[in-house]
Amino acid sequence: MHVNRVRTVIMAGGKGTRLRPFTTVFPKPLMPIGDVPILDLVLRQLRHFGFSKITIATGYLAELILTYLGDGSQYGTKLEFVREREPLGTIGPLALVPCEEGESFLVLNGDVLTTIDYMDLVRHHRETNALATVAAYRRPTTIDKGVLTVDDKGCIVKYVEKPTYYNLVAMGIYVFEPAVLKYIPSGIHTDAPEVIQRLLADRARVESYLFDGYWMDIGQPGDYEKAIEEFDARRSSLLYDTPGVSEA
Repeated sequence: MHVNRVRTVIMAGGKGTRLRPFTTVFPKPLMPIGDVPILDLVLRQLRHFGFSKITIATGYLAELILTYLGDGSQYGTKLEFVREREPLGTIGPLALVPCEEGESFLVLNGDVLTTIDYMDLVRHHRETNALATVAAYRRPTTIDKGVLTVDDKGCIVKYVEKPTYYNLVAMGIYVFEPAVLKYIPSGIHTDAPEVIQRLLADRARVESYLFDGYWMDIGQPGDYEKAIEEFDARRSSLLYDTPGVSEA
């Protein structure tokens, strides 16, 4: 597979309101996990898997991201940037990114902490001839109460104390073919679920890629704190060395 036919787009323009007050002075992608900003981790991982055409979609506190990343030479790549002037949602900024013929998009949120193999994800996408592929994770949800099942007369037929249910959730990582761009109106606030729903309504082929390794969305304070606690133990699997960058 030729990674030069893949443009990676990192969505790094959100305000991170759920992590306030931290994100009043830092954009969420620069929030540190241990001693390393999460965006630094993401870029190291992408270069480890061979992805070098990388565009950062910025918005909120964009100047801090541009100042920190520079031209990207410390990661062995040349970064490109686009900037939303008004919030465009979780996928809307993709309409700002130039697209070359035959080039797929690997799109990911700038705050995703994971050990996913991005190369294998793109390979799966192409092998299935999908228009879009959504990376999925089987996430447990525990109900902290006893759950009742009753019949039509209200009699209890089953009682389960604090059950755990598993649901497939979107990881905030996607692979799109250029044709998906027609489902993303330029300059309009658009979130990823809207685009997927439009594709499904048109009966387009939308695949899932089930990942069973480590994944953490740091958008919630509790998840962010957990990621910090777990980082040292997972450091070697999350933090790759890249040309010109040495581990802290």
